[in-house]
Amino acid sequence: MPIRREHRFFYPIDWPQLSAVIRFRRAGGCCEGCGRPHGQSIYCLDDGRWWDASVGTWRDAGGRSLREPPVIEELAAMRLTKVVLATAHRDHDTTNNADANLAALCQRCHMLHDRPEHKRRRWATLFRRKALGDLFRGPYVK
Repeated sequence: MPIRREHRFFYPIDWPQLSAVIRFRRAGGCCEGCGRPHGQSIYCLDDGRWWDASVGTWRDAGGRSLREPPVIEELAAMRLTKVVLATAHRDHDTTNNADANLAALCQRCHMLHDRPEHKRRRWATLFRRKALGDLFRGPYVK
């Protein structure tokens, strides 16, 4: 996940190297949340289940092997996606770069991990837009 320009000063200067160590040396190129392999295209369903081609089994959103495969109707919603690992801060504090605070997560796991922060930012953005609309254009209209 790219770092916004206004947030770059929160990260250390050697962040790319630190991130690479976490993603590829410690995590072995797999998501620490669900086990998806970096750089590979995988088949996945909307609820997080995915096909692990290296083992030949379906896995759930947590990376555990499923006892029963999805039914035919569910496979119609299957999509192909490329996995890209990113390094996430577990406590959302970008100044805390301790090894235990960093995790290698795929796009899905990273978005789920950051969901509360995204909701907070969305609220702040909508609140700011409403305030600016009230100030300059009259009542806010969706």
